[in-house]
Amino acid sequence: MVKRIAVFVSGGGTNLQTLIDAQASGLLRSGEIVLVISSKPGVFALERAERAGIPAFVIPRQQLGLAGFEARALELLAEHQIDYIVTAGFLSILSADFVQRFPNRIINIHPALLPAFGGAGFYGLRVHEAALERGVKLTGATVHFVTEECDGGPIIAQQAVEVRPDDTPEALQRRVMEQAEWVLLPLALEQVCAPH
Repeated sequence: MVKRIAVFVSGGGTNLQTLIDAQASGLLRSGEIVLVISSKPGVFALERAERAGIPAFVIPRQQLGLAGFEARALELLAEHQIDYIVTAGFLSILSADFVQRFPNRIINIHPALLPAFGGAGFYGLRVHEAALERGVKLTGATVHFVTEECDGGPIIAQQAVEVRPDDTPEALQRRVMEQAEWVLLPLALEQVCAPH
């Protein structure tokens, strides 16, 4: 049976697009994206969902607070009979209460090889700035289950990316997306959704 997936977004939705494309190509066949929830209005991820014919809802976290966001999200998740949630470029840390309702059913992608450069405050360009400051030779992306511990849940898959001597945080971010995030996320999601 095909698993029903919700994707939580806060921005441009490049990882959402990767999943939409994977679904269209048949790479993601054990799961189907049936719902997109954005914590911010007016983001491009909403347009991507609309173009793909996926129902999308805005729950303005800034106005409602985390509790308000989660309460409305729970209603939508129940309404759409969601099996798995993917947090893709979603810039909020979900409460322990919310996470505990979906054990091993919330999946996140993080732009580093966890446990390195993970946890509170490590998101977006900050992750890549930290990797360059530390002088690591390899970085990458990690797909993991979400638990109460920020970026601390069981790892599903990782993909390494070489750090180049002339890298800027922006160049490294782009390469990690292209070589790791966009490759890894659909494969890991298919692995999780596939019948065992």
